[in-house]
Amino acid sequence: MAITRYNAVPGRQLQDEFRQVFERFFGEGGTDPSDVVTSQWAPRVDIREETDRFVIFADIPGVDPKEIEVQMDKGILTLKGERAEETSAEGKGYSRRERAWGAFHRRFALPCAPPQSPPTARF
Repeated sequence: MAITRYNAVPGRQLQDEFRQVFERFFGEGGTDPSDVVTSQWAPRVDIREETDRFVIFADIPGVDPKEIEVQMDKGILTLKGERAEETSAEGKGYSRRERAWGAFHRRFALPCAPPQSPPTARF
């Protein structure tokens, strides 16, 4: 009996290709032009605006916090890092692999002037 790999999101690659074609043809795509994904995968992010700061919640499991880079430059918040691919003997024998691996890089234009202090991160 043959084992067929499970595809967590059928048609995802085709959907991404169509999106890219439309973006090239019509210009900026999506509903939020400040949201830029420039990597193989993108962690989900919530941004909450408070009186004196923004609080960013990012789902980045499996990434060492020391490997996550947080930068603020001219009102653009950047999150970068990398989730390593499983390469040890433990990685063999999977019947399903849904978690993405590789580098991620997300940028967000925050809706008002950036604070004067540098960003801080807690994990």
